[in-house]
Amino acid sequence: MDQMTQVLAAEGGYQAFTLTSTEWGWLIFAAAVAVIALILGVVLMRGVLKQEQGTDKMQEIAGAIQEGALAYLKRQFRTIGIIVIPLAVVVFLTSTAINKMPVLEVGGKSVIGGEEVMSFLQSGIFRTAAFIMGCLFSAAIGFLGMWLAVRGNVRTAAAARRSDFNAALKVAFRTGGVAGLLTAGLGLLGTVVIVMLFQNTSTSILIGFGFGGSLLALFLRVGGGIFTKAADVGADLVGKVEAGIPEDDPRNPATIADNVGDNVGDCAGMAADLFESFAVTLVASIILGVSAFQAIGLGVDKLELDGVTIISGGGVAVKGLIFPLAVVTIGLVASMIGIFVVKGRPSDGNDALKAINRGIYTAQIIAIIGAGLVAFLYIGNPKGSTISHPGARLFGAIVVGVILGFAASKITQYFTSTKTKPVKDIAKAARTGPATTVLEGISLGLESAVWALVAIAVAIGAALGLGGGNVAFSLYLVALTGIGMLATTGIIVAEDTFGPVADNAAGIAEMAGEFEGEPERIMVGLDAVGNTTKAVTKGFAIGSAVIAAVALFASYAETIVRATTDVVQVAYAELDGTLASLVSINVADPKTFIGLLIGGSVAFLFSSLAIRAASRTAGTLVEEVRRQFREKPGIMDYTERPDHGAVIDICTR
Repeated sequence: MDQMTQVLAAEGGYQAFTLTSTEWGWLIFAAAVAVIALILGVVLMRGVLKQEQGTDKMQEIAGAIQEGALAYLKRQFRTIGIIVIPLAVVVFLTSTAINKMPVLEVGGKSVIGGEEVMSFLQSGIFRTAAFIMGCLFSAAIGFLGMWLAVRGNVRTAAAARRSDFNAALKVAFRTGGVAGLLTAGLGLLGTVVIVMLFQNTSTSILIGFGFGGSLLALFLRVGGGIFTKAADVGADLVGKVEAGIPEDDPRNPATIADNVGDNVGDCAGMAADLFESFAVTLVASIILGVSAFQAIGLGVDKLELDGVTIISGGGVAVKGLIFPLAVVTIGLVASMIGIFVVKGRPSDGNDALKAINRGIYTAQIIAIIGAGLVAFLYIGNPKGSTISHPGARLFGAIVVGVILGFAASKITQYFTSTKTKPVKDIAKAARTGPATTVLEGISLGLESAVWALVAIAVAIGAALGLGGGNVAFSLYLVALTGIGMLATTGIIVAEDTFGPVADNAAGIAEMAGEFEGEPERIMVGLDAVGNTTKAVTKGFAIGSAVIAAVALFASYAETIVRATTDVVQVAYAELDGTLASLVSINVADPKTFIGLLIGGSVAFLFSSLAIRAASRTAGTLVEEVRRQFREKPGIMDYTERPDHGAVIDICTR
């Protein structure tokens, strides 16, 4: 037994720390900010719903989109409900009893008991309840965000019809702001409530919360994506290519389904996706926080007995748990401010992207300043740390995350904006035919992925470099990079939802046939910017998912180290070495190489299944639209009405 230090590893799920009045203050503040965000979301929702809805024709079109969106959500949630029940049983059965600390005998005396703090039944019930809460929160975000989006679209179009660019921009963006505040508010509130209720065992319960959010995100994102692409491809193939009618022409039976698809994929699906990344990254950083601080010897309690120093954790190590919550809380405040900053200025020249970027930059600057204050004033440079200036290192990881988010946005904007070279190159290629257009588009898409991956790799490398060679602390910093990236989730989701709202508004304007001159220019401009913001947030979501995956793997490794060790009779440095050996991958090992090959192939399999589902659905949709054109020739001269509901039902099934 080392006479200088003893490390006691808890059974998986228990972490030794003490919540002081300062930590309770942070938790209460975080919960209050989350509640304020939800209240502000309701206020914004009421403000959007008070706006003018335009002409009867516009309201009729919007009503059809609303009906289709509701039909999709009903079928989707009915399917998910069937799957959630058996998965909840699995979550319950995979829970374990949680013990405090293993018994350590020193000189015949029991120093620390290994009593059970939560039985298998209790752990299972609480983790399952957290799982269901995660499912419900994710479902609420998807439903309410989409419910308002299909109402904000017609109000955006009505504002543009009055030639009021600023009003149209504010309605569209604040519609997205509601979804953003719901996403960040519910994610933060759920996490904080679990930490406050379960404290030392909260990490075990939080796993259920993160899994619940992930499950709903999978269904809403993939299901919504299939609906979106099938409707989009089907509408364009029959409408623009075969029938020779414009996009969003009311004579096309697939037009309403196309507009519904914009919402189910880029509103409900993306919001749930970002909620999952937000919740999972926050949970992973909380799981890693206490252990990371203990791994650098920061603020541990010391118990002297018979000349032996027993290190039981606790002390200020709890700051590793509180820090990510504090940063996310400040980021939510920054998002609320940023949403109200988004408004048109005369100098913008009716360029919505300038106004949106101004709001996002404002939120990110506030988040960085707030994170710096927390890092230097709350964490600081306490005595006993085995690495210098841990507070500055935490702040550095947050800044790296913010920069990564900024880089992801800029890379995507560069490859998707109508004002930059890549899009102009695709337009130039279109002069020589569809084949060169497709080839140019694919090549630029592949190139954009390279730069995004380079940015992610640099960010992870920078976070690891800040760790000072300590594996546990370095992995915690990687998780904090994700926190920095997702701190302003509220305004990022608002930016994403702005896309389908603007797209739908442009579709309503086209189908209504009442927009000319300035109103038409406003709608075309908002639609173009909306396409860019949708692409930007897709890149953002992918980048944050990569960071979340690394953080989750690190938290899994940390849990394994704790759960499989009875009494770790090594110093913290040696425990860090154990973790380092666990997370290391030897590519020369044939078993590891086989696993890498199989794991890499899964991405291709999943992509194949998703594309095939969209292709088959689009094919069925095309046949339905052709049937309607064939059996109802009056559709083309407006003497017969197309059956939009039949097409929507195909996509929904």
